[in-house]
Amino acid sequence: MQQATDFLQESEALFAILDGISGDQWEISTQFKGWTLNDVLVHLHYWNQMADLSLQDPDAFTARIGALFVKAKAEGLRAAENEAILLRGNELRDSWRTLYTDIGTRWADLDPKHRVKWAGPDMSVRSLITARQMETWAHGQEVFDVLGVERVEHDRVKNIVILGVNTFGWAYQVNGKPVPEAMPRLELTAPSGALWEFGERGDNRITGPAVEFAQVSAQTRNITDTSLKVEGPVAAEWMSIAQCFAGGRETPPAPGSRHRARGRRSRERS
Repeated sequence: MQQATDFLQESEALFAILDGISGDQWEISTQFKGWTLNDVLVHLHYWNQMADLSLQDPDAFTARIGALFVKAKAEGLRAAENEAILLRGNELRDSWRTLYTDIGTRWADLDPKHRVKWAGPDMSVRSLITARQMETWAHGQEVFDVLGVERVEHDRVKNIVILGVNTFGWAYQVNGKPVPEAMPRLELTAPSGALWEFGERGDNRITGPAVEFAQVSAQTRNITDTSLKVEGPVAAEWMSIAQCFAGGRETPPAPGSRHRARGRRSRERS
């Protein structure tokens, strides 16, 4: 299952820039809701644990997710995650890496169609590991941004692009809007230079870098902060509400609010 390998590589790319972080640097606040670097890894590590638990012990997963929902309703999801994951800093980073390495290696041999329980409807392990890659990539963006590092992208981002395509209808549903009859045409350029095309030709079209389409879909960039060319009213509306992840409606970042910091990491290391 290639998606498991892609998840592992995505996680390794994030680990590489966190490898030199230590001490108070773990409490640096990102542009995503003020989350710290510790917060990002707590979130990723917790849901990686939950994904693997759903595979290995469905009954334990059901019990744990039920308890999570109760606590999250009373105190919020962040409190529930923080109570479950007590490690911080370098120890958290190392524990996160140990688990994602194990998952990425072991899940590669699974039948992609095998079904597992999740917080919502059951899903295939291929869909679940793709979602874990997407979250790693999306929350990784705020880490790359705050550290002032430009991420080197790879064609494995296609998994996230496809999530964006597959959630066209979901973006409208979660916003309480009627779903258009046809998805806009997508003509996206991969990091390798390949052309990825989705949808039928028509009056609504989105063209440009595949990475930027993924960023808008995962709400790590506002559409106005990308070079995507958007043609037609449906395409424009979709890019204003795109949401390739589950949960309730989330408001995309405001224009200019999510960007790569300039020179911060060099100053911190000097």
